[in-house]
Amino acid sequence: MSLSLLERIQSDIKDSLRSGQKERLSILRMVMAQIKNKAIEKGRDAQLTEDEIVDLLAGMLRKMEESVAQFTMGGREDLAEKERSEMVVIREFMPEPLSVEQIDGLIAEAIKETHATSAKEMGSVMKWLTPKTMGRADNRVVSQKVKALLGG
Repeated sequence: MSLSLLERIQSDIKDSLRSGQKERLSILRMVMAQIKNKAIEKGRDAQLTEDEIVDLLAGMLRKMEESVAQFTMGGREDLAEKERSEMVVIREFMPEPLSVEQIDGLIAEAIKETHATSAKEMGSVMKWLTPKTMGRADNRVVSQKVKALLGG
């Protein structure tokens, strides 16, 4: 039986604590705090699903990428590097990214399955695609590819 994403994060926190990896421990605790906050927002005694945790981690990574760009533009390479090292740890818990070929294949399948022929049907294509690409592909890139194929 494989560990759930939440169990993996909790296990890594314990391992980091035992091995004295302070930076890693700090990052993992930050991730757990985000997960707990999201669960609290969801409601009393709520638990996040694997997909919700992946979505949360993907959102954290997007924000960190924006921060890296801002820090780099501002000449603060030290802060940009700190964000990059945090991103490396968070990416360990993300599903394997899809290749360009896999994304293109899923898009072709989605268009076929939804019988989409124009940009008006882009919503139904994205609705079909999103669960299959969540945390594994940048939705903006997927959306742009779908739009281009549907003539939007």
